[in-house]
Amino acid sequence: MHPTRRQILGAGLGGVVAAGIGVPALASDAGHEQAVRARIRPPQFRDAWFPITSYGATPADATAGINAAIRACHESGGGHVVVPPGVWHTGAIQLLSRVDLHLQRGSTLRFSTDPAAYLPVVRTRWQSVEVYNYSSLIRAEGQTDIGITGAGVLDGAGDNEHWWYLIGSGQYGWHTGLPNQRADWGELERMNNEQVPVEQRVFGAGHYLRPSFIQPFRCTNVLIEGVTVLNSPMWTIHPLECHNVTVQGVTVRNLGPNGDGCDPESCTDVLIRDCTFETHDDCIAIKSGRDADGRRLGLPSRGILIEDCTVVSGGAAVAIGSEMSGGVEDVWVRRLHMPADPAAEEAYVQWVLCVKSTSTRGGYVRNVDLSDVDSRAWMYRPLEITFSYQGGGDQSLFPDVRDIRFDRVRVARAERAYRMVGAETQRIRSVAVTNSTFDQVAAEAVVQYADDVTIRNVWIAGTRVG
Repeated sequence: MHPTRRQILGAGLGGVVAAGIGVPALASDAGHEQAVRARIRPPQFRDAWFPITSYGATPADATAGINAAIRACHESGGGHVVVPPGVWHTGAIQLLSRVDLHLQRGSTLRFSTDPAAYLPVVRTRWQSVEVYNYSSLIRAEGQTDIGITGAGVLDGAGDNEHWWYLIGSGQYGWHTGLPNQRADWGELERMNNEQVPVEQRVFGAGHYLRPSFIQPFRCTNVLIEGVTVLNSPMWTIHPLECHNVTVQGVTVRNLGPNGDGCDPESCTDVLIRDCTFETHDDCIAIKSGRDADGRRLGLPSRGILIEDCTVVSGGAAVAIGSEMSGGVEDVWVRRLHMPADPAAEEAYVQWVLCVKSTSTRGGYVRNVDLSDVDSRAWMYRPLEITFSYQGGGDQSLFPDVRDIRFDRVRVARAERAYRMVGAETQRIRSVAVTNSTFDQVAAEAVVQYADDVTIRNVWIAGTRVG
């Protein structure tokens, strides 16, 4: 049954502003967006080419040859390290400044599933908690002007026999007798809560925290363009503490656990454009540290532009959090497309935008502007803002969430049009849902513990609301 207008505007919708009152003005105006856009410039690379075959790479074992070509390219002033057509088996790759790893059409880099290939341990974050753990499959630390480009394929080789089962779920191949990550993750969470020095948080060999796929760490001027990235052990593209990042024309297919598509974390000035995501978890998730670590570091993600992307499947098309304790601000999302799958028997995209946090996070989310979305996908809640995503412990560290705009969104089928639930002690402030249509819904929209909520020119199941 479709909800009635009275159900939608019932007692649970305290704080909704009546139609005719103007949409709240955001600090993140068009001029601010353009200033961020002007700062994002992909790196340029010298016209010099370094085929990996010239440095000893073979299809059976390309690791040493790839890394030797990267060093030679870097030491000579930069350029392009070329992966020619064919399937090349490799372990960890370490990018260096002024180097573009270029995959020619028809090439595949297939990464080892042996954890030892990603040792020694490096400083990183695992689910946004600082740790020394396995290297990501492709990593750069403290580098400037780096690229991963071309029409080739990066295959992390994750599946239910490799990497994914470590989550400890039978859905991903785990069964009694196999190791899993639960004890390690519990110990790392304890270290975070107690603020154990990072140098003492050493995992890696003998532990089961899966690496991410691509991680530029503390890098400036990053370009990831054109490639197809498959089957990551965990998060797929994870820029961490970076400045000036462009991810464009990339296809991500990763149906594994925690298999997010692109997770900029504690980054400034990021453009994600013209990408296609087919994931089981969130497609794009903006993060900034988890709980005590995030608050201690105080490194927000800000100046994030997302535009012209296609979402085939996933959790959220765009998520903020849940690990956002360092803060997230100034996010612009434009022109998303979620095509229908007539064979789908359940929701295969959960949210267009989900701002998710819990009572242990703290931090803030402000100035998020989303517009021009066409979703034929069956989803749960196109817009959700929640303070009860997961977690326990301190029940007072809710985030400050304000200035969220959701405009010109068309959704064919949804459980409910929107759900915004703050906390009695920390209310959501200033949210606008405008000029949008939700054709078929199964349950009423919900707004609780939220102030200054504008619903204007919104149609839900054929009825105008506001």
